[in-house]
Order: sequence, then structure tokens, then C-alpha cells
Amino acid sequence: MRILVAPDCFGGTLTARAAADAMAAGWRRGAPHDDVALLPLADGGPGFLETLHGALGGELVPVTVAGPLGEPTPALVLLVDASGGRVAYLESAQALGLHLVPAERRDPTRTTSLGLGELLAAALDLGPARVVVGLGGSATNDGGAGVLAGLGLPAPVLRGGGGGLGAATAEDLDGLAPLRRRVAAVDLVAAVDVDVPLLGLHGASAGFAAQKGATPEQAQDLERALGHLADLVGAAVADDGLRRDLLAPQPGRRTATPGRALAQVAGAGAAGGAGFALAALGARVLGGAQVVADAVGLGAAVGAADLVVTGEGALDWQSLHGKVVHAVAAAGLEHGVPVVAVAGQVLLGRREWGAAGIAGAYAVAERPDQVAASLADPAGTLAARTERVARTWSR
Repeated sequence: MRILVAPDCFGGTLTARAAADAMAAGWRRGAPHDDVALLPLADGGPGFLETLHGALGGELVPVTVAGPLGEPTPALVLLVDASGGRVAYLESAQALGLHLVPAERRDPTRTTSLGLGELLAAALDLGPARVVVGLGGSATNDGGAGVLAGLGLPAPVLRGGGGGLGAATAEDLDGLAPLRRRVAAVDLVAAVDVDVPLLGLHGASAGFAAQKGATPEQAQDLERALGHLADLVGAAVADDGLRRDLLAPQPGRRTATPGRALAQVAGAGAAGGAGFALAALGARVLGGAQVVADAVGLGAAVGAADLVVTGEGALDWQSLHGKVVHAVAAAGLEHGVPVVAVAGQVLLGRREWGAAGIAGAYAVAERPDQVAASLADPAGTLAARTERVARTWSR
């Protein structure tokens, strides 16, 4: 059989490349007669740049930016020559990543997306025709206010984290219109790791602030602060003469305010709401997994396979909202090729993953007492589980 191994990274334990290598090794042990091809993937989160660089090549330009707590942090811009002009790829996790903040210092009321704005400014200075920003895996929850500050808006409240945004005023967004005009000169794309909105039960604060260190009370405060920011940004966007088609009222239909319309964009809540700020700047908000899939030729690779094996750290509700597993399953459905998933843990029921187009889902840690062992040897346990899957699926 022709097997395509196309996983995402495994949550802080294995890169996508390392996961693909482990899964391929396990499959070859279980079905040594099969032809195994590797295609590591990513969504907009950690590993976005590494995956694209491995597939596309290009030039890596080093940049030093502010980290989530303000410390100087190294990051990279990937420049790739394309038919439509040079493309700059950025990874928000390099500037805002949760891994950059020790567990005892995690506080999304204080962490800032300033560094992503600085990274985007550095990319724009390189003169690309297109800028693609991978969003995901952040330690921040400031609605992208820091992004605007890093691009040049001087108001201190924008760079202090999400906790202080309730005190922001319309004057703090002075300069947003010229900034939008500057960014309009390039094709800006936000490649998001999840398709959630900025606000609401699955938004940036309610859905993700807790894993970044917020208490329930802080998450509620952040929700209110981001709602206030959305209203301010919406008013500024509506008045600057550069309104996007997305915000234009439709005849005979009642529409939300511009800020709330932007806040409802699928992906606005990615990277603590940085997706919202990029949308306000005029970015096209796309699924990061699909952006990577298109760039590396996933469709053609799936079409040439008899079976696809994908995976990630945890197969959960987020997996079905723009993650790699969902993109691979969609490609499998399109080409009529079965897709099986091997994950660190499977937290979805058969009905859920089956409805997404996954033919089989297998956990490395099938019971809670196996989690520690899988974390102690992530590559070895992943390979062993994939070996067993190969014996089930290979003809």
C-alpha cells in the first residue's frame, strides 16, 4: 500500500517532523511491505514556519522582538519567491508563544502581542507582495491590541495586555487609518489555527484564557475588555473610508456594528484575538492548516495515496475547528482516500470524528494511567501505537 504520513506537531513533545518520523518508523515495523511517504503539516501555531521552510525553502531573516512579557525574543521571517512576487511568512508563536512564559508567570491580563506587531513591521519593511501570519499557540489575550502598538500606534494601554483594555479610548486608536492604508499595499493573510470568533463561549477569553493562566473571573474581565476594544476598533474602521466588503451593510438586512462584525469572523479569536486585529487591518482570515496544505501540495499527495495517517497531541473539539487533522480528513473525503488519526489522546467520540471524515482514531494513551509513559517517551510510544495501527489497516 501507498501510505502518506501527514501529522501536526504533538503539543510540546514532538515537532511535526519528529512525529512523522516516529509514525513512519512504527508503520514500517508493522507493515514493512508498504511504501511510506512523509508530509509534516502545521496549522497557524507552533511549527508553522519550520514546516513551510522544509517544504518551500526560502531565506530566513532573523528579527528580535518583544516577547509576551516584554523580554527581547528571537524570531524569524521566511521569505519565499513566488510567481506573484515575494511572500513573507511569520509565526506568531515565535513572538507570543505560551512556551515563552514560565507556568508561574502566566497571566493573560498582562501578556502582550506587541512582538507580533514588531515582527509584522519588520516583514513589511522587506517589501513582500504578500505576508502570511500564522496565528496560534499564544500566551496572550489582548485582542491584538499589542499588534497595533508594535506597528506604530503609541498609546501605552495597547501594549499592556488585555487586562487594561477596558480603559482604552477612541483617541488611543488615532493613527489606525494610516496604518490600514500602509498594510493595504500588501496581500495580508491571517492563517489561524482555530476558526473561533473573538467573543462568546468559544472565543478567545472563554475558550482559551484558562490554559494561559487566567482565573474564571479574569476570563470574564478579559471578555468585557475585548468587547470594548472591538467597539472602539469598529468605530475607527467605519470612519476611515477603507471599509472592507465584509463590513458593508447589505440592503434590507440588519447588520452588526463594524467592530462586532469583525469580532464574529471565524478565526478572529486565534492567538488571543490577534486574528481580530489583523482582520481590522484588512487581512484575509484563512484556516492555517489549509494554507499550509495548499502550500505543500497536500491534495496531490493524498490523491496519490491508498491511506493517510495523520495525528496530533490531542484529538478534541479544537481538532474539528480548523486544525490539521480536519484539513487532512477533508482532503481524504475529496479524493476518496481513507484517513486514520493517531493522537496522544482521543477525547472525541466515534460519532464526532466519524462525521468529520476520519475512518479510525487511535490514542497513544488509551487510559489516564498511560499518559505519563507517553510523555516520558513520546516518539517511542507513538511509533509503537502506529505499528499496531499498521497491522490493522495494511493489506
